[in-house]
Amino acid sequence: MNNLVILFLVIVSLLGAAVSRGDAQDKPQGFSVWLAELRAEAQAAGISKKTLDTALASVEAPQQEVLEKDLNQPEKTQSLADYVTIRVSEKRIAEGRRMLRRYATWLGRIEKRYGVQRRFIVALWGIESGYGQQTGHVSVIQALVTLAYDGRRGSFFRKELLEALRILDDEPVTLQQMQGSWAGAMGHFQFMPSSYRSYAVDADGDGHRDIWNSIPDALASAANYLAKSGWNNKQTWGRPVRLPHKFDNSLTGLETRLSLPRWQAIGVRRSNGGALPRRRLQASLIIPEGPGGPAFLVYDNFRALRRWNRSNAFAVAVGTLADRIAEQN
Repeated sequence: MNNLVILFLVIVSLLGAAVSRGDAQDKPQGFSVWLAELRAEAQAAGISKKTLDTALASVEAPQQEVLEKDLNQPEKTQSLADYVTIRVSEKRIAEGRRMLRRYATWLGRIEKRYGVQRRFIVALWGIESGYGQQTGHVSVIQALVTLAYDGRRGSFFRKELLEALRILDDEPVTLQQMQGSWAGAMGHFQFMPSSYRSYAVDADGDGHRDIWNSIPDALASAANYLAKSGWNNKQTWGRPVRLPHKFDNSLTGLETRLSLPRWQAIGVRRSNGGALPRRRLQASLIIPEGPGGPAFLVYDNFRALRRWNRSNAFAVAVGTLADRIAEQN
């Protein structure tokens, strides 16, 4: 290797180190500029200076732990069987049945008002927060700042961050109270800020929509969300099914809807081999993990659950837990 080549490599190495040092120095400054721009946008949107001073004063640089959890969501990393098994445990089923009994009066009122079967409300509660035992202890503002700044889904989380700031500005909710998950989801049912603003209700009549501490408010808010997502209380969510040999996989997917008698004629059966219900209910067939995996016939309520969380695994888990909770009640 001649001297010119060696000199060239040394120069490249030094330049690379300088660029790395420059990047490290620029990142905090870049975040500060971004935060200032966000503050200006929020103030222009009508959020008070007092709220912004309080909410943003303790915000730190993006949190790596939040970003890592965003990259490793269980809906993306676990098999359907593992995902459902973990969430539909015998302990969670038993606790769900206990919640049905404990809050029977409130659930009856909410079921009647919003037209959502109580077993689904309780199942959602169990899946989202273990019936209020795992609501999260992360600052919602900090989590949303991190995710909005990250850029991969920055636009979505920036909107949620602005909604969170509006909640602090408009409602009797304190910054200390606004704790939640790494994704900025809050309360017993893990509402994102936009969902809180759109669907949260004051069921107990105290003048405050409290999804953190009021069980009636939390239960009613979840029912309101499902009702406005098209829930039909004359239907269930769907059911696991058994497919015939040489099944035409082009029929799978939420885009295809056939009546239950039509699916029966094609050869689809209940998971125990029995005939499908005779109702002329429109259903779609999904195989979340592809041909050879578990298959389900699902109805419009399944779509309502997916509006809550756009994950087939999530919707299957909620539906399965609701079925198991109701088995002995």
